[in-house]
Amino acid sequence: MSSLASLRYLVALNEHRHFGRAAQACHITQPALSNAMKALEEEFGTPIVKRGRTYAGLTHEGERVLLAAQRMLHEQALLKQDLASSAEQPRGSLMLGVVPTAVPIATRFAAQLQARHPGIATVLRSMSSREIEEGLDQLSLDLGLGFAERLNAGKAPRFELLAQYTEHYFLVRRAARPGVQLALGAPLRWADAAVLPLCLLTPEMHNRSLVDSAFERAGVQVKPVMETDSVLTLALAVQAGDVASVLPGALVGAVRSQGELEALPLVEPEMLTPLAFACLRQARPSRALQAAWALAADAQWLSHAAAHSGVLRA
Repeated sequence: MSSLASLRYLVALNEHRHFGRAAQACHITQPALSNAMKALEEEFGTPIVKRGRTYAGLTHEGERVLLAAQRMLHEQALLKQDLASSAEQPRGSLMLGVVPTAVPIATRFAAQLQARHPGIATVLRSMSSREIEEGLDQLSLDLGLGFAERLNAGKAPRFELLAQYTEHYFLVRRAARPGVQLALGAPLRWADAAVLPLCLLTPEMHNRSLVDSAFERAGVQVKPVMETDSVLTLALAVQAGDVASVLPGALVGAVRSQGELEALPLVEPEMLTPLAFACLRQARPSRALQAAWALAADAQWLSHAAAHSGVLRA
């Protein structure tokens, strides 16, 4: 087994934090993964993985080996893309991590990128804000799409940001009149929305913290009757029952084809949430990332994204 393959297994183990899942992701057996870790420890002459009945993390020395492995694998991927590409025809994969509420916009972006550059294959993953930040730091993601103010947090921002659009928020519920197709209702105050039976994202989701802050600014506390970590469940719950939900414009657009729903712009306060693409400042960009960044900066794409993010509001 090559050292490079063992380093790849180490990166997978750190990503999945479980021997079985990491082995499955690498298409090898769990004993083979364990043997690869032992071989690395023998090669470097130091413990890399903390020993225990289950995966307990990496040692301090293991963290150093992991950083080197991430850089080596990243450089290998860059070299492969450089050799397979030209400036006019970039080729390779693009790993894109997206906060769940921005998946509809990211899907359109990935489709436009593929249409412009057929040699680029995008892997789009719905991830939490924390997972996106970790993925960019660890070079397992090339590009992220998330909340700009969170990505910009800290005295020394780690990420290069490219602003995309600003989300508005809507109260989405079943329409009073049957057959209505996502009609735009009159604006609704956040305080009035708080008394409705709501299905919201779970508290660990960053979007939920934004929604909670809007209710707090309105001087109310909200007690949802249902919580989920799936944005699909939010939409399905509204369609299936008597609950309402708070959705940003991009998700409203995703369910606009479903009948008997209405969307009410939420006001007092007005919540405006900027979203941005992000990449790691210190990492050398791949050909695929350069092409994706150029598309993200294109005025035509920005106009397209903005038109779909607000959906029912300019």
